[in-house]
Amino acid sequence: MPFLKDIFIDSEAHFVVLIVQSSSTFSELFGYTACRHLLQMFISIIFFHVSEYILALVFHGKSNVSFKSLLISKHYVLAMICSLIEYLVEIYFFPGLKEYWWISNLGLAMVVLGEIVRKLAIVTAGQAFTHLIKVYHEENHQLVTNGIYRYVRHPGYCGFFIWSVGTQIMLCNPISTVAFTVVVWKFFSGRIPYEEFFLKQFFGSDYEDYMRKVPSGIPLVR
Repeated sequence: MPFLKDIFIDSEAHFVVLIVQSSSTFSELFGYTACRHLLQMFISIIFFHVSEYILALVFHGKSNVSFKSLLISKHYVLAMICSLIEYLVEIYFFPGLKEYWWISNLGLAMVVLGEIVRKLAIVTAGQAFTHLIKVYHEENHQLVTNGIYRYVRHPGYCGFFIWSVGTQIMLCNPISTVAFTVVVWKFFSGRIPYEEFFLKQFFGSDYEDYMRKVPSGIPLVR
């Protein structure tokens, strides 16, 4: 059956070509550039959330810490998935866009800086640092103005803002960089006035004086 044999050989050849093309595509997607970028991203995310949880345990005790202390929400997960999709699409269609290592390294530096600023905020404030806004004054809730709080009123927010935007600059994701900047800024621009409404009630003129002297740490948010 020469005819069937030719069909079989032709099909086998097409299959081999498909495998080679798929291997080439896989290599493009997950070459050195992608592996380095994504590894840095995953390490950054894991370290951020695990360290947040550990510090919450240290300062607040296991009985007062829940899964929420990992700071992982549905919107956060969706944002990270969208940024990953953007990265994969761009590295496939525009691989040169991901080769600007000076931009990626700037993002990496922002991630490290953001981590340092936020962790200094947590360690300095101790039990006074919480992931939820306090609407009632508790005994261990003191006004902290020393350490990094001398220079920034909300170093925890400042650190997260730098860190989150830095993760997208590190991936050379132009769309997500803009989106993360706008969304995170908008979130904190609303959260800070709301939180400070209660802080002024708790600490009165002391906090108002502190507000006048020290910036919030988020651009364009007084």
